[in-house]
Amino acid sequence: MLFKRSLVGIRLSFQTLAVLFFMLIGATAYAADPTVASSEEAIAAGKTVFNANCKQCHKLDQKYTGPALRGATDRQTIDLVKSFIKNSTAVIASGDSYYTNLYKEYANLQMPSHEFLSDDDLNNLLAYIEYGDKVDPAAAAATAGGEVAAGGAGGGIPSEYLTIILGVLVLVLLLILVVLGLIISVLTKYINKQNLSEEDKEFVSQKSDFSKVFKSDAFIIIVTALVVALVAKTAIDGLYSVGVQQGYAPAQPIAFSHALHAGQYEIACQYCHTGVEIGKSANIPSANICMNCHTHIQNVGGKEGISPEIQKIYNAVDNNQPIEWVRVHNLPDLAYFNHAQHVAVGGIECQTCHGPIQEMEVVGQHSTLTMGWCIDCHRQTEVATEGNAYYDKLVQLHSSSKDALKVKDIGGLECAKCHY
Repeated sequence: MLFKRSLVGIRLSFQTLAVLFFMLIGATAYAADPTVASSEEAIAAGKTVFNANCKQCHKLDQKYTGPALRGATDRQTIDLVKSFIKNSTAVIASGDSYYTNLYKEYANLQMPSHEFLSDDDLNNLLAYIEYGDKVDPAAAAATAGGEVAAGGAGGGIPSEYLTIILGVLVLVLLLILVVLGLIISVLTKYINKQNLSEEDKEFVSQKSDFSKVFKSDAFIIIVTALVVALVAKTAIDGLYSVGVQQGYAPAQPIAFSHALHAGQYEIACQYCHTGVEIGKSANIPSANICMNCHTHIQNVGGKEGISPEIQKIYNAVDNNQPIEWVRVHNLPDLAYFNHAQHVAVGGIECQTCHGPIQEMEVVGQHSTLTMGWCIDCHRQTEVATEGNAYYDKLVQLHSSSKDALKVKDIGGLECAKCHY
């Protein structure tokens, strides 16, 4: 009876470990994606590729015209990331859900193809993206309470170490399975040599039943815990998205194209949004500003007569009625934001917050505009002190620090700056 119980326990252990083994094999296969090089030579070469081809639209740890790049190979496989860099149009056309959603998030902004980049160029570029210009650990710790820039470098174990750890676990588990198999075999042979009843012989000779593992209390508890954790994470993520209007792009009463006016004709944002350098609000232009041009420009594309959209401007002026534009960017009343402080004093480009506005046919909210997003910007943005005597004393006081003077160093993280 003792041998019989021992055999039962060993068989159940063998079955459970076998299931775990195949689960780990699957995890290892997933993690065994080619790793990104981390040598200084690769990073330096990758920085050259980045500066020549990517710097205009991307930053490593924060959104710019395009998404932040750090962690790209954690979000997608290395081969897929390479394919997207070389020909983003083809990847999006293939129906890949991640890059299709990214394409929509950035207002259908098309990234140029880089077919001319060799595989070595791409490997070096990814090395720089993942390991180049790392943020100082102390500064990274200081940002723990804020929102991490989208696509920014995540914490935790580097992917290559995770692959090694999983490989070691698989090897150890395989050895345990071999040992348990040998024990079962020896024990079975030994028991069969004893004078056993027919019932006992039938029991000893029975095959392993892996279905018992899936019906066991331990397996059910583990699966239930994973499901509960997944549901909880989904719920928390949903709560964090409450009030976030990123991607909101409503239809306007007049189909005004920023891609045409700010992009093709290079009309400065300040021409229409007159308050952006002198006041809290940027101001929505009145129909009179539109008429400065459209008194003479009455059609689009060489068509005869006044185009329907331009006619709406004329109707507003004739009826002395304002155009009822739909507001896109709207901070909560509890938050104070001053455009002049950021644009005129800080020298911040409109695209920093509003994205590639010069390429948008329909304006949508590009950034999250959450508190964490603003705080993260204050932590990373250097103060434009050059030529501004107001900051001379602050620069002098900060000269002992090795880091550049950031917005956070001049009160950019104080609650009363935005909430009072």
